[in-house]
Amino acid sequence: MTPSTPARTPRLDTTDLARAAVFVGVIAILGLPGSFSVFGGVPITAQTLGVMLAGAILGPLVGAVSVGTLLVLVAVGLPLLAGGRGGAGVFVGPTAGYLLGWLVGVVVIGLIVHLGGRRPVWWRTLLGVVIGGVVVVYACGIPIQSLVMRIGADQALLSNLAFVPGDLAKAAIATAVVGALVRGYPRAFRRTWAPRAAAPREAAPVR
Repeated sequence: MTPSTPARTPRLDTTDLARAAVFVGVIAILGLPGSFSVFGGVPITAQTLGVMLAGAILGPLVGAVSVGTLLVLVAVGLPLLAGGRGGAGVFVGPTAGYLLGWLVGVVVIGLIVHLGGRRPVWWRTLLGVVIGGVVVVYACGIPIQSLVMRIGADQALLSNLAFVPGDLAKAAIATAVVGALVRGYPRAFRRTWAPRAAAPREAAPVR
């Protein structure tokens, strides 16, 4: 009887932590252009693009470490969010749910883009960044925005329609960047992808 092999537990090494730190910087830098608010509520920023790229390139585990580290730094007061915002107050304001959505969304993106350990392809990347970077973020953000601002969920949902075109544009940019890295610099993903299944050969005709 063959002894069972214990499941391999994912572990982070110094390279993974360095890559996570790089994306903390990327997300922070994407906040430098600032932001503008819709109806005085949640600001529109480019930082969601950084979250999308973190999930698609780093994967679910390292991506979560990256976004989680950013949020911890914000909580202790570093002004890393768009417009120089930071501090514990942002986690009890209208943006609180969206920040939580970043953390959940980066995991969902990584799981979809790297599903089954396969090489990212454009359609799965686009699907991942739209579901994780848009749908999940909205699903986490809208209920809390509604609660904090004391408005109906339908009103909060309606106000978020202004975000959709920009978020879809960010999803398209993230998909293009990931595709370019897969072709030109696959080492950026630090992964060994499962080989593609070979096409079955046609049987020789019987004579």
